[in-house]
Amino acid sequence: MFSSEFMRVLSERGYIHQCTDDAALDALAAQERVTAYIGFDCTADSLHVGSLVQIMMLRWLQKTGHQPIVLLGGGTTKIGDPSGRDESRSLLTEDAIAANKMGIRRSFDRFLSFGDGPTDALIVDNADWLDALGYIPLLRDIGAHFSINRMLTFDSVRLRLDREQPLSFLEFNYMILQAYDFLELSRRADCRLQMGGSDQWGNIVNGVELARRIDARQVFGLTTPLITLSSGAKMGKTAQGAVWLNADRLSPYDYWQYWRNTDDADVGRFMRLFTELPLDEIARHEALEGAELNESKKLLANQATALCHGADAAANAAETARQTFEEGAAGADLPVIDAARSELEAGIPAIVLFQKAGLCESGGAARRLIRGGGARINGTAIESETRAVGPDDIGADGRIKLSAGKKRHALIRPV
Repeated sequence: MFSSEFMRVLSERGYIHQCTDDAALDALAAQERVTAYIGFDCTADSLHVGSLVQIMMLRWLQKTGHQPIVLLGGGTTKIGDPSGRDESRSLLTEDAIAANKMGIRRSFDRFLSFGDGPTDALIVDNADWLDALGYIPLLRDIGAHFSINRMLTFDSVRLRLDREQPLSFLEFNYMILQAYDFLELSRRADCRLQMGGSDQWGNIVNGVELARRIDARQVFGLTTPLITLSSGAKMGKTAQGAVWLNADRLSPYDYWQYWRNTDDADVGRFMRLFTELPLDEIARHEALEGAELNESKKLLANQATALCHGADAAANAAETARQTFEEGAAGADLPVIDAARSELEAGIPAIVLFQKAGLCESGGAARRLIRGGGARINGTAIESETRAVGPDDIGADGRIKLSAGKKRHALIRPV
C-alpha cells in the first residue's frame, strides 16, 4: 500500500501501468509537494476522450496537493510523435499549430484550477525553448547521451520498422526533444515527474535518464495502461468519429450519450477512471446487473459530463435524454441542423439529411440503416431508400426529428 495520497488514489483507481521507481516516488509525494507534467501535441483544436485518462491524472495530482503542468507541444508538433503510427503525421503550419494550441487550452478549463498558487496548474509551451536550440549545441550537449542502438529498441521506432513503414529522420529526433523537455522543466519548474500513456514509456525513460546523466538528478516517470473497451476497441472512437472534449466539436448532449452507451462490463472501470465517485459507491454499482445497471450508466454519464462541461450541461443532457427516450418528445438539447426551407419544399433525400445531421457517415451507411429499419422520421420508420423529406414532415414544433436506431437523434430546423 502506498503511503502518499497521490500514489494511493492512482493505484486504487487503476491509473498506474509502469513507474520508474514507485517506492521512491511515493516517498517523495508523501514528504513534499511534487510538480508533474504531461505533454499534449497540438495536432487538433481539441483533445478527445483518448486523452482523458491523462487529464484525470493531472486533476488527481492537484486534488491531492501537488502541482500539475500542462505542456503544450508547440515545438514538438512541428515534428510529430511517431508513437503508435504507421505513417508520418502531416506537418502543420505555424498558424495551424497556434490555433490548435488555443483550442486545446480550453479542454482543460473545467478539469484544472489555474493561477499563481503553489498547487495551481501551469500551462507551458515547449516552443519557448525548443525553437531557440542550436543544432550543433543540441547534438553535442544532448545527442551525445543517446544510443542509436537503444533508440531502435523502443516501440515507437521498432514497431514502425517491423512493419516496414518509413520513419523519417525528423520523427526519429522526437524522443530526444521530449527527453529534453523533461530536463528543461526539471530546471525551470523543479518538475520531478512526467506522466503519460503506455506508448510514451520509452520517451519518458529517456527523459529520466537524461536528467540523471546531465544534472545528476532523480526524476520519475509514470505511465497509464492502454484503455480499451471491453470489446477490445480503442477508447474514444465511434462510428461518427472522435469523442471531442470541446463543446464546439461535440455537443454536451452527444458527450453524455457516449458515456450512457457504455458497455455493461466497462461501467465500474470507467467510473473509477473518469469520475470522482467514492470507491465504495462504485463497488455497489459494479454488483448491479441487467436493467438496474442502466441507472449506473446514467450516473456515469452525469458525472463524466459534469467534469467536462459543467453540472448544468450534464443536467440538461440527462433531461433531454429522458424526454427523448422516456416520453418520445424532442428534447431541447438534441443536435439541431439547419436546412433551407426552399430545399425542403423541393424535397431533400433522407440519406442526405442523415449524413448532414451526423447520424450516418456516408450515403451507403444511410441506405443500410434504412434497409435495416433503423432510420426514422418523427418516429416513423423510413421504408424506401428514395424517401424525400419535405414540408409535410415538419412537426408542430416547427422541426423534423431524425432517429438512427433508438439512441441517436437529431432535429432538422427549416430556415
